[in-house]
Amino acid sequence: MSFNSFEFMFFYLPVVFAGFFAIARVNRMAAAFWLFAASVFFYGWWNPIYIGLLLASILFNFVIGSTISDAQSRGMARRCRRLLAFGVTGDLLLLAYYKYSNFFVDNVNRLFDIHLPFDEVILPLGISFFTFTQIAFLVDAYYGKVRERNLIHYGLFVTYFPHLIAGPVLRHAEMMPQFAERATYTPRWESIAVGLTVFVIGLCKKVLLADNVAIYAGPVFGAAADGVQLTMIEAWCGVLAYTLQLYFDFSGYSDMAIGLSRMFGIRLPLNFDSPYKATSIIDFWRRWHMTLSRFLRDYLYIPLGGGRRGMGRRYANLMATMLLGRLWHGAGWTFVLWGGLHGLYLSINHGWRALRARLVGRHPAGRVERLAGAALTFLAVVVGWVYFRASDAQSATSIVVAMAGGNGIEVPRNWDFAWYLHAGLRRLGIDNVIAAPVSGFDRSGDSPYWICALLLIAWTMPNTQQLLERFRPALEHPLDPGTGLKWRPGLAWSVIFGGLGAAAMLGMSRVSEFLYFQF
Repeated sequence: MSFNSFEFMFFYLPVVFAGFFAIARVNRMAAAFWLFAASVFFYGWWNPIYIGLLLASILFNFVIGSTISDAQSRGMARRCRRLLAFGVTGDLLLLAYYKYSNFFVDNVNRLFDIHLPFDEVILPLGISFFTFTQIAFLVDAYYGKVRERNLIHYGLFVTYFPHLIAGPVLRHAEMMPQFAERATYTPRWESIAVGLTVFVIGLCKKVLLADNVAIYAGPVFGAAADGVQLTMIEAWCGVLAYTLQLYFDFSGYSDMAIGLSRMFGIRLPLNFDSPYKATSIIDFWRRWHMTLSRFLRDYLYIPLGGGRRGMGRRYANLMATMLLGRLWHGAGWTFVLWGGLHGLYLSINHGWRALRARLVGRHPAGRVERLAGAALTFLAVVVGWVYFRASDAQSATSIVVAMAGGNGIEVPRNWDFAWYLHAGLRRLGIDNVIAAPVSGFDRSGDSPYWICALLLIAWTMPNTQQLLERFRPALEHPLDPGTGLKWRPGLAWSVIFGGLGAAAMLGMSRVSEFLYFQF
């Protein structure tokens, strides 16, 4: 069951919502159990066989975390360390088996030219998210930051359906107080209106934007995997289409998760904050998958030493964090290359900041510098997405070569402005330009319009959190100040978002999974 499906919107959500608040009038603990059971049902909709795995993981971590808290209260430091090591190792072994065993066996077979008998392991949905959430819980329990005695509340914390499949990665301390508040169990019209509005925005991003630009990305990456030699314009259109598909797909899911949770009176942490407006790679990772970046910073980068032991150690820690953290997305050499690229990007960014501080001091960047930084950051991110999306390193490299003009430039004749583009490139001294027939990857000629329109939205429009900033949909405020355009309850906004919601539902000819479901 997906957020963008009719069975979710017209069956699951109304039943769970009404049941939660009806039961809460009688008993709050029973209402929490109802939401926990409904979340487990939501998870099992795809494949019920993995419900047992999820529940076993919850029970294992609850027992380990509770035992760590007891040992902490008795001053048994050595026992705490052993329990933490045991718990984290168990979680990581489970994650490694399901995410990396296929990758490991395939590489051993290729390296030694053998055929180890091994049945393919199917990846359970959301395993990375509920595993990382629970690792954070164990570490926080070890440091005495959390103490959990209620198995129902803990189970709800892990399985809470708005975040279970694709995040955000939750922290125990920021969610449990909300589950314990009396006000959470009373419906509030403001929370329902704000949540529904945020959900509709996310649904529109997914159905009307991400899914419609996706048709220009898949054929390009598929052709590269088949060995087709792409031209410069074909490569750029395909890569930019995927860049925007991923942006609005993940942004849409993040909005829908926050909106659904807010309808229940619970705020989730912000996970997406206009990352394509970032003026540096450091800024980008403060805005993209924010809770995962926070997890990697607090539970990997800082324990490794962070930047406290000199610049050389900082760069090594950055590279290690990005390589290990990016492997979280899946087992594949392309993810290793993507993580390595961003580790290199971050090292260069930190080095530039140190050099700039020496040259000009701590003066804030001017407008031209910020624009140049934003353009360079976006270009670096786009190149990185090639390796993130491509099926293998060879096809990814072939796409990057094509983007650099290595295979020549063909301007499709079916583009309305083809003649002007052709003439402009000639005047710039680019001679290997030919007027090609209709592009094999965009026979309609619509891709440049979709790409330009979506880039304009990503770069200039206020994001969801800015639009509803007065009502604080998420736990955090957006990084950038909001614009003059603000949502407020009323007839005009109701008509606008009612129309957008209707358009999105009319566009739901099929249920397309969110891209982050595969991680």
